[in-house]
Amino acid sequence: MDITYTKCGDYYLPNIALSDTTHYHIGKYGRMRRTFLQEHRPIQYSDLVLTEKLFPHLAEIDEACRQRLEIMIPAMAKQEGVTAALKRADQMEWVRRMNSIKVRAEKVILAELVYAD
Repeated sequence: MDITYTKCGDYYLPNIALSDTTHYHIGKYGRMRRTFLQEHRPIQYSDLVLTEKLFPHLAEIDEACRQRLEIMIPAMAKQEGVTAALKRADQMEWVRRMNSIKVRAEKVILAELVYAD
């Protein structure tokens, strides 16, 4: 392996570049996963960073979480009878129930995907 260096002041720094320059969209759940890995799984985090697999991993987790939420929220709303008729009849009750559903669905997603080993 041939490493080149650049002189910065009195120090020589290695010229390091990432081989994967793809731009990954990392949203809320990807950032939460990164924080979890940094704080609770530092060896796994370091391994992902050094092998350049961190950003693809975070993007995959984020996408999986968003897809699961898109499926779970309507399914839970249908199961609990939160319909457009309820929205027309009592908007505040509909909002309360939908917020409750979203929080519970997010809790499941976080436990299964973000905070999982």
